[in-house]
Amino acid sequence: MDRSNETSPVTRFILLGLSAHPKLEKTFFLFILLMYLVILLGNGVLILVTILDAHLHTPMYFFLGNLSFLDICYTTSSVPLILDSFLTPRKSISFSACAVQMFLSFAMGATECVLLSMMAFDRYVAICNPLRYPVIMSKAAYVPMAAGSWAGGITNSIVQTSLAMRLPFCGDNVINHFTCEILAVLKLACADISINVISMVVANMIFLAIPVLFIFVSYVFILLTILRIPSAEGRRKAFSTCSAHLTVVIVFYGTILFMYGKPKSKDPLGADKQDLADKLISLFYGVVTPMLNPIIYSLRNKDVRAAVRNLVTQKPITE
Repeated sequence: MDRSNETSPVTRFILLGLSAHPKLEKTFFLFILLMYLVILLGNGVLILVTILDAHLHTPMYFFLGNLSFLDICYTTSSVPLILDSFLTPRKSISFSACAVQMFLSFAMGATECVLLSMMAFDRYVAICNPLRYPVIMSKAAYVPMAAGSWAGGITNSIVQTSLAMRLPFCGDNVINHFTCEILAVLKLACADISINVISMVVANMIFLAIPVLFIFVSYVFILLTILRIPSAEGRRKAFSTCSAHLTVVIVFYGTILFMYGKPKSKDPLGADKQDLADKLISLFYGVVTPMLNPIIYSLRNKDVRAAVRNLVTQKPITE
């Protein structure tokens, strides 16, 4: 049905979230709140140690500090809104606030995809070309790499958000999601969204497919180099330097593939259950991955563990 003839334009959106499951809202409020606090604490500590500990003033930990800051920004752009929706009977958001929230979450997601590929390149140079690592990964190289990741993600978000929010919304204003997720918002537009679809396909190729391919190729070379190391101890040490990043990549992209790659149910009853499952998966994706990143790096990296211990015990940090 063409909705362009419907009268008043939309000025506010209703976020459906888990409105149909009030008991789940109370349970998940506590869950998400605790996880958000862990995200702030864990990533905040990682940022502090990468700044304060001179031993961590290297490209790998510079990227890690950026990743931690990004995770805090990403969750802060959505989690407070989600927590508020669990407590508020009327879960509405203004048009402008929806645009800001969409922009922030989209920018952080695209930036993380590129940043993870930059971190993969750092590990590739460290393992496959260690003698030239200080030259290739100098400050003049790794700072622009991180800045370029942020600039690319923000630019992409400006394009996608402006294209989405310029559309007329003159009919249904109920977003079947916790936040202003761009695909859920586009479903409400009463105009042709083909330009938006094409733009998002191009953006997915640039910010998702190319970084994944780059990471895959980097780790193929890393694996081949590690297998050529004669001693088992040498292979173990080489792999340990990239195992934390590889684990984060698998969790990040594995969740995305699981969310968008699973088949859709055709049964109406099954579709309702799947809709709830999709929402819960999306909800946990937004908080579990940022929560796991500092835990993974703390458990699998002795330098980070030592720096955290020094920070907690307030030992002096030596140059």
